[in-house]
Amino acid sequence: MDAMDASNGRVRRIALRRRRSSGDDAMIDAAITAPMSRRSFLAASGAALLLTALPRPASAAAKNAPAIIDAWAKANAFQGVVLLARDGKVAYAQPFGIVDVEAQRPAKIDDLYGIASISKWFTTLAILRLVEQRKLDLDRPITAWLPDYRADTGARINLRRLLSNSSGLTEQYGPAAKADPSLMTLELPAAEAVRRFASADLAFEPGAKFDYIFANWIVVYAIVEAVAGMPFVDAIRTLVLDPLELRHTGTGPAIATAPTTVPSYRTLSPPERRTYDRPGFIAAAVGYFSNAQDLMQAAHRVYDKGFLSPASLHQLNTVEMPEEYALGGRVKTLTLRGQRRTYAWETGNTAGYRSLLAHRLDTHETVVILNNSSMSQRQLDEFAIATQS
Repeated sequence: MDAMDASNGRVRRIALRRRRSSGDDAMIDAAITAPMSRRSFLAASGAALLLTALPRPASAAAKNAPAIIDAWAKANAFQGVVLLARDGKVAYAQPFGIVDVEAQRPAKIDDLYGIASISKWFTTLAILRLVEQRKLDLDRPITAWLPDYRADTGARINLRRLLSNSSGLTEQYGPAAKADPSLMTLELPAAEAVRRFASADLAFEPGAKFDYIFANWIVVYAIVEAVAGMPFVDAIRTLVLDPLELRHTGTGPAIATAPTTVPSYRTLSPPERRTYDRPGFIAAAVGYFSNAQDLMQAAHRVYDKGFLSPASLHQLNTVEMPEEYALGGRVKTLTLRGQRRTYAWETGNTAGYRSLLAHRLDTHETVVILNNSSMSQRQLDEFAIATQS
């Protein structure tokens, strides 16, 4: 697939290598509002890129980056935050627009946004830390840690398949929440959530297909609690957030309604807010909030500073499925000016919030884009690509 950009009147093509992948984290809202078929998922991911023409920066920290970003933000009526960094040092950080339409509050650089499926990346970091502690194994059957799980399917599923959305589990929570919206605020113990929403017959043999569903992450949630011996949110805090010194990242009603957390909108004219209701047992998949600085810092320390062992980092960066999905997120290869470049590429899409965290693995450049007005996830992908070309 190709993206188009313009530089001083010269149109260039940026070859974007994708293997039936998607820039959208379609599971989050789509699974609740309407289950997304594989055909629809692939059709959405294969749609032509419509990148707004922008001058080409020499790098993410180029002198003309502010003008480039400002032009894009204006052309796309963007509201939110854009941050560019290299080696963990901020090169550019700018808030845009009015993030609280009713109160006419402008965006601030340290505002918090729902980061949706980037939550999966944090969850995967916790799993890999537990693997390093020899408390988990990516390739053992899940019944090793959930002995009450049904043996016929549990013996065939492992953490690698769960973290790469290829377990074969059947989605139950999304259709159930569509039929009964009260499930959006239902709180259940992990074992009961697994029994009700992640224990159906397998839809396909584990590893045979990619299926972006909540069921995978409900099981992961239960495994983290069982092995860590503490509530999931405490485990993520202990294993990931505190060691990375992410002081503005978390989940739950308190952070969702904090003064620094921006509201999310379905439309801006007229303003129509979207409610953010998510039960705790899907926190492994979606539910965390963060800001641009924390996300940049997390990427830098994970990919550049040895937060994980070399073996764990290799697992994190190894693509498991043709959709460019590794463990807990995508690893995307772009061809930029004739050179192949590899990025960790995390995206989030839920309840009006849109987020992107991209980190180039060789030059340690980071792009963070956060939005609260239901902007197309593909637009954010395209802009991030433009900053790197």
